Amino acid sequence: MAKVGNTMAIPLKYNIHNLFVRKVTTGLTVLGIGLVVAVFLSVMSLAEGLTRVFQVSGSKKNVLVLRKNSQSEVQSGITREQVPLIITLPWIERDADGSPLASSELVVMLNLEKIGGGTANVTIRGISEKGSLLRPQFKLIEGRMFRPGLSEVIVSRSISQRFKNCRLGDTIHFGVYRWNVVGIFDAGGTAPDSEIWTDVEGAMNDFKRPNYSSVLVRTIDKTAQDQFIATLAGDPRLALEGKLERTYYEQQTSTAAPIKFFGLFIGVIMAIGASFGAMNTMYATVSARTQEIAMLRVLGFSRLAILVSFIIESVFLALLGGILGCLFGALAIKLALSGVTGTINFTTFSEIIFAFRLTPQLLLTGIVFSLFIGLLGGILPASQAAFTKIALALRRVG
Repeated sequence: MAKVGNTMAIPLKYNIHNLFVRKVTTGLTVLGIGLVVAVFLSVMSLAEGLTRVFQVSGSKKNVLVLRKNSQSEVQSGITREQVPLIITLPWIERDADGSPLASSELVVMLNLEKIGGGTANVTIRGISEKGSLLRPQFKLIEGRMFRPGLSEVIVSRSISQRFKNCRLGDTIHFGVYRWNVVGIFDAGGTAPDSEIWTDVEGAMNDFKRPNYSSVLVRTIDKTAQDQFIATLAGDPRLALEGKLERTYYEQQTSTAAPIKFFGLFIGVIMAIGASFGAMNTMYATVSARTQEIAMLRVLGFSRLAILVSFIIESVFLALLGGILGCLFGALAIKLALSGVTGTINFTTFSEIIFAFRLTPQLLLTGIVFSLFIGLLGGILPASQAAFTKIALALRRVG
């Protein structure tokens, strides 16, 4: 018979077998950890969905022209006299008829009533003729495009589902203003899905605005893009700056930071609670197996081997909870949280609409999160097991 060495690891099947001996206790602990992981994943998928909206919005070829040092289009202003100086620059791409692919735009906030109650600020964007061409994700799915000068708007599908009087054929009321909804569009989960579009000149007349908010242009290539931006920055007469449209939206991902912080904070609090649950289970396991632990020490297994064995047992218990939590989280998002939701964009103070997004990376994070719970909940009981005195443990039998 081979001699048992002090450094020999206790077989893994021993730990797995002991978990299933106490099915009720194990099941309740796994369920508790699973629910914690599911809640954590739900909150983090909320932040992930919001972040994705900004990351995929905008075109790499587009440049957004704003007043210098403006943080958003709402804070910006571009005069009518400045627009020709911008769109006649040679680095702008031309369409089939030779006109520049550029859109002078106005951004205004409307406070509208939600279908489910309450109100929120919604962006109404006045665009020029080329505005929709500059946004490749745009697709008109119902009705028709608005006609200039007739107080007509097209509304994103997400807005039409969340706000009153925003469906096809409805009339949007805001103070003394009225706009007829003549079309519904989809923008592929990008920022325009949180907007209402109308004719820019009509919007400027309605809101008595003398200036545009921004000008969106498509540049010929990367070199032209750099030259266009440098020319704007170097002309003191304009006091304007060009930002890559993709960069502009990526800078707004800070909106997701409070949600991520909230998710982590809630996750940590719940993880501590779940760790106590795992700890209680492991303490009960150690107490019930005092004789077994003593016999393992008699057979020559070291304290380190026993310590590692019980930590592995606790981590495996948490791993089962993590897998269950990932299943719960995926089901919750698919069945109960599959629609769109919204939150405040802290850059523009308007509602940004997005969907929950559970990615493989988040699922992996959920598994790691559960392992952390198991490790935290297993260290103290494992230490108690490892340092159990053999003589006292054997006397406790009977």
